[in-house]
Amino acid sequence: MRRFFYATNNETTSNTNTTDNPRLSRLAIGTSVALTESIVHHWCRVLRANVGDKGILFDGFGGEYQVKLQEISKKQATVTLLAYLSDDRAAPIISNIGLVMSRGERMDYAIQKATELGVTAIQLLSSHHGEVNLKAAQVDKKLLHWQQVAIAACEQCGLNRPPLIVAPQPVSQWLKSKKTETGSMIINQSDDNKNASNNDNNDDQTVSSISVSPIVAALSQDAYYQVLQQPADMRLQMSVPAAGQPAMPKSLLTVLKQDSPFIELLIGPEGGLSDDECKQAEAVGFAPWQIGSRVLRTETAPVVALATLDALYQLQHNH
Repeated sequence: MRRFFYATNNETTSNTNTTDNPRLSRLAIGTSVALTESIVHHWCRVLRANVGDKGILFDGFGGEYQVKLQEISKKQATVTLLAYLSDDRAAPIISNIGLVMSRGERMDYAIQKATELGVTAIQLLSSHHGEVNLKAAQVDKKLLHWQQVAIAACEQCGLNRPPLIVAPQPVSQWLKSKKTETGSMIINQSDDNKNASNNDNNDDQTVSSISVSPIVAALSQDAYYQVLQQPADMRLQMSVPAAGQPAMPKSLLTVLKQDSPFIELLIGPEGGLSDDECKQAEAVGFAPWQIGSRVLRTETAPVVALATLDALYQLQHNH
């Protein structure tokens, strides 16, 4: 059956606690709900679904729902919730990737494949050697596009908790924040924090007015993602192979013995991080990690890193 992400809008601040698109978990089986415009377009218009067809909806809060198309009109469609499926396909490792942005399809590929491998969040970064520096007018549009890439990957692979794609900031600023913050990432959409990342005047930077795209703003407040505000159990910097440098930090296997370890990864651009950025990363606890003797492309590195972490995790827990 076709799977679709049912975006939940932000709840109002009134006591009614209502939403335009309510959380599916707050609705009873047998309830009818209106589909979002994106689902109507894809399922009913592009795929030409008919009344009576069945599909799967998930809103990112865990689990998913089997639904049946009840009514289709020119502008909208409704479905009936038939059953709740509790399958949770989230990866056992909680992961946040600080990823320096690359151009075009390479960035889409990195986000798509990282999603399929179960990444929890991706912090978009710019760097001294990076090839992408978004202008203010581009940020919200690109953030929405990359979040939709991640959601589409979830719909395809069966993951029912989309990774959060977090608005870009300079890698130096991201690393600098880790010296004083109590957690790894602050996710919000409040007015008080809209421009919090504009305070570092030493960097030529462009930062979105929000941290995450509106389509996941409500979802980002769910308890599942709150671990991202805690210090990581380990921080790793994907590095170019170097003589005399250990291939893997000795403590990594110990960390992976935990049931749900939280690991942060830093992945630089094609030209690599600058010497200053590498020193700054090391100063806040990012240990260098090289996988094999070859230099990986920036869109390949997230895939290899996440797959390797999962394989090492399984080895630690299956013996």
